[in-house]
Parts: sequence; C-alpha cells; structure tokens
Amino acid sequence: MIRFGITGTGRISDWVLKGASQDSRIRITAVCSRTKEAAEAFIRRNPIAENARIYTSVKEMAADPQVDAVYIGTPNQTHCDYTVTCLKAGKHVLCEKPLAINASEGHRMAEAAKESGCLLMEAMISTLNPNFREVAARIEEIGPLNRYSSYFCQYSSKYEALKRGEVATAFKPGTAGALRDVGIYTIYPLVALFGRPSEIRGRLHTIRTAEGISDVHGTAWLSYGEMDAVLTWSKTYDSFQPTEIAGENGNLILDEVHIARKAEIVPHAAPTSGQGPKPGRTTLSEGLPNNEYYYEFKEFADLIESGRKESDINSLETSLTVLEIMDKLLD
Repeated sequence: MIRFGITGTGRISDWVLKGASQDSRIRITAVCSRTKEAAEAFIRRNPIAENARIYTSVKEMAADPQVDAVYIGTPNQTHCDYTVTCLKAGKHVLCEKPLAINASEGHRMAEAAKESGCLLMEAMISTLNPNFREVAARIEEIGPLNRYSSYFCQYSSKYEALKRGEVATAFKPGTAGALRDVGIYTIYPLVALFGRPSEIRGRLHTIRTAEGISDVHGTAWLSYGEMDAVLTWSKTYDSFQPTEIAGENGNLILDEVHIARKAEIVPHAAPTSGQGPKPGRTTLSEGLPNNEYYYEFKEFADLIESGRKESDINSLETSLTVLEIMDKLLD
C-alpha cells in the first residue's frame, strides 16, 4: 500500500484520481487545499479519498507520517516550492506537468530529490500510454528517420475572456500559457524518444494584457541531424492532425499525442506516382484497457516498490531537457 497526499483539489486532481483508483496499491490518506471547504467537496467527489485527513498547509501535510508520497496538482508556479518541501520531508513526489516553470526551478527540484533519496517523477501521461510505448518499440523498423510531426491544438474556453483582458490561471504570464499547457505534450514525447535536439527554433503568438504577455499558440522546429521535428500547439483553435514519425522504410502514427488511443504502422510501398493503391495501415494497438491516468500511477507505484528513484521513461533528464527547450522558445 502506498499512502498518497493530494495537493490541489481542482479538476486535474479529479481526473487523475480516476486513474489512481484503478491501482489497488494506492490509498489517499490526506488532501491539501486552500480551504477546508474545498477539500471536503473534493473528498465528496472522490470516494477513493473518503477517509483522508484534511490540510490547508503543504508543509503540515508533508509532515504527516501516514503519507508516503504526494501528488502535486496545483498551479505551475507552486510546483517547485511544494515539491522541494515534500522531498525534504522524505516524501516521494509525483508532480503534474510542467515539472516547473523553468529549467532553473527544475534543476533545484532534481537536486532536492537526489539529496532526499526520494523519487521525483513528472506526471506526463503521454509517454506512459501503452499505445505510445508500442510505437517507441517499433521505431527501428521504419528507419532511417526523416521527420517527426506532432500537434496539440485545443480551443480554450478561457480564450474569449483573455481577449477581453481577463487572465485565467491557464494563461498567466510567466507561469502558464499555451506552450506550458499544451505545447509540452508535443515536446515531451519527442525528447523521451530522441533526447536533446541540436537546434531549436520557434515562433510564439501572444496577447498583451494588463498582467503581461500570454502566449496562445505556436510552432517549433527542432533538428536531430538527418531528422527534423515540427511541433504545433494552440489554445486558440482545434486541430485533428495525428502525430507521425516518418522514415525511409515507413511511418508510425498515433491518433493523438496527448492521449493516444490508436497506434498504426504504414510500411513503405513501391512508388506508383499516385496511380497505384495506397500502402495499407496496420493497427499495432488500439484503445486503452484502463483510465488514461492509471499508467502514471502504475509507473510511480512500480518504482516505489522496486526501490528505484527515477523512471526510465519519464526521467528527470527528459523533464529538464523539455524545460530547457521551453525556456529557449519563450526567450
């Protein structure tokens, strides 16, 4: 049994607990929110937390001997301080994406994890998705690789308010915005698969408000030698493009990069100048046996059970490289 404290009682924490509840090893023993009333409402919504103790201080929850690990689902600007507080108290930490608002904070968190001897993992669901893992296992079949393209474009319900000058948490200048919120889903799987790029270029589209400049959509071009990556993200429009890895011997396709529900391979066929049949697609895997958030809790619990302090998939090196790429794009 792994006893979790939950920090943050917004909708993301509601979502992740649906996945956590599918792992029999997970128990929710504490809930921390800004107010007792918010914590009580959260517990009523989530039966898995029905016996949890309530806190309004992260430091006090981190001192609870009945808490082994903490999930942090609060706004981005709190991730670093809350994570360091919990690690110093000897708690393992599963921190919502982005791990931090910049690479400097990320390195501070990684150092705190090393000093404490506790596990720190970013809660990035995309790379732990079994359909993504299937694609990752088949990459050599389509090489040499030429191109990676990924999209996450999802119209935000807060965008109209932003245009009126009302800045929601998801658009807060300096701490949130489209890149940190949805663009990261296009970057993280790329880095998990191929590591650090040799070149980074990008363009962000922004809106200026009384609180500062908020980025709302963007595109990035990253180089990996012979392979180029083109990433597109937005909170101002929708897109239904798949994520695709193209090689000289075929293509690998995920229907979505955020929560992939289907993985396909398209072997390279003989050229027909558009006159012959198109190459057939083969489904590698389809659907998800469990809730999409189950897989991050399973990975985290497996690591704790094995005594390991870092995930091979959602590694700290990957998280820090992603933060450095985002810093470059936001500069």
